Amino acid sequence: MSLIGARTLMKCGQLINETFLLNIRSATHLKNIQRHNNTAAADEKPKAAETAEAKPVNEEVEKLNKEISELSEKNNELMDKYKRALADGENLRNRLTKQIGEAKQFGIQSFCKDLLDVADVLNKATESVPKEEVNSNNPHLKSLYEGLVMTDAQLQSVFKRHGLEKVNPVDEKFNPNFHEALFQQDVQGKEPGIVVVVSKIGYKLHDRVVRPALVGVSK
Repeated sequence: MSLIGARTLMKCGQLINETFLLNIRSATHLKNIQRHNNTAAADEKPKAAETAEAKPVNEEVEKLNKEISELSEKNNELMDKYKRALADGENLRNRLTKQIGEAKQFGIQSFCKDLLDVADVLNKATESVPKEEVNSNNPHLKSLYEGLVMTDAQLQSVFKRHGLEKVNPVDEKFNPNFHEALFQQDVQGKEPGIVVVVSKIGYKLHDRVVRPALVGVSK
């Protein structure tokens, strides 16, 4: 009996030792698992923190890029308006310069038209004097005639100095820009459209017609 009890006690002791060792191993394994989990969690925390920090930075960068794009677009728009304003200003300056130049050239146009009547009267006066009567036997008529001729010549010189010139298109091709046809007639040896008669001399001011020549044209 005592032998059986001793063996039984020894088996119980071994069982207790094995159970104790198993508990120790289980506890150690559990601690290792917890340590691993803690390490993994510690590694994930900086990554999460970095992600949390990177998110507002990215948003700020996107916001700045958007503002840069908007400012660039506004800058391009303002530059386009600036260039257009410069072009409009240059066109206006050129237009005003041209108008000023034309005003200087053609500002006397109305005055010239009024003087043309005087030139016509002088021309008619000199043409109406019989050339055979202009001699030393008629000194007064001769002096008057010579005075009219000199006055007409001086007037034409003034006209020419200011750009006013005669348009006397006899034997020239009819030009509707400078001539006004009063009639047509058959003329031997003349092709159609040739000026054969000038009823009234025309005038132009710097190539601008002040008064068209009144003419007769061949058929």
